[in-house]
Amino acid sequence: MQTVGFIGLGNMGGPVAGHIQRAGFSMVVCDLREAATHPFHQRGATVVDSIAELAGQSDVIVTALPMPADVEAVARQIAAAISADTIYIDISTSPPSLLRNLEPLFRAKGAHLLDAPVASGQPGAARGIHEVMVGGDKEIFDRAKPVLDAFGDQVIHAGPLGSGSICKLVHQMINSTIAQSIAEGLTLGVKAGVDTVALWECVRRGMVGRMHVLHSQVPQNVFRDDYQTDTFPLKLLRKDVGLATALGRELNVSLPLANLTEQKLIEGINRGWGYKSAYTVTFKLQEEAAQVKLRAEGVDPQKAGRYISTNPKRD
Repeated sequence: MQTVGFIGLGNMGGPVAGHIQRAGFSMVVCDLREAATHPFHQRGATVVDSIAELAGQSDVIVTALPMPADVEAVARQIAAAISADTIYIDISTSPPSLLRNLEPLFRAKGAHLLDAPVASGQPGAARGIHEVMVGGDKEIFDRAKPVLDAFGDQVIHAGPLGSGSICKLVHQMINSTIAQSIAEGLTLGVKAGVDTVALWECVRRGMVGRMHVLHSQVPQNVFRDDYQTDTFPLKLLRKDVGLATALGRELNVSLPLANLTEQKLIEGINRGWGYKSAYTVTFKLQEEAAQVKLRAEGVDPQKAGRYISTNPKRD
């Protein structure tokens, strides 16, 4: 079985690396925070202090890093030390041009590149289980798929190198603009006099209801006035949507709602909310603008439905 080297054991990378290790792969791990490596070492992983050491011991190398500048810096070090036929996979969210521009460095060493950014898996999936959108050569994708399957409930080959990153940016852009639209609609309805939960039920039981923000995050975060998060903070969503709108400008694609939503995310960042829950900060801003609160204590999204027929075919 392949040896997997993993760099970046943070809020996203740590759980992903854990699934890979539990799938039976031999692991080599590296992180700036020594404490993050301890659980992996206790389960048998090799801990190294340098990227060069990790590259020399790995058949597949995976990175999970917060910002594109971090990815580029680490990828260049990997390219300098990587062995022929090794596969490097980055699961961070970056512009498609980043790994495309670095690909010649890996090709010169006889190594291979995949961009494989992740998004949340299906509802109820364990932490660290993701949709994985992969760009790169199909043959290399097939070789790497056992590793990707270890942490992906939906592993999709999207096309040539960079395609996975494009899909992730579109995903984040759509999610953000949907969240903004939901925030505007709910604050309008509540200010017009409809009960918060009744309004939410009427919207979520219709065509627009089968989405994570409306179905889960509104009751879990907005209803409870709880915008704290230790998983996906606003600062990273603002980065992702900024990359998407930049790609739109590069390709001359008009994205009016996405650009307006990006401005709301920037406003949240400027309020000091960069570490709050990414997709629901827009609700906090909209509540202020509408001068209304969307609060409903004690709502369990798994049991909600008291305003609608409980016919299971309609739920």
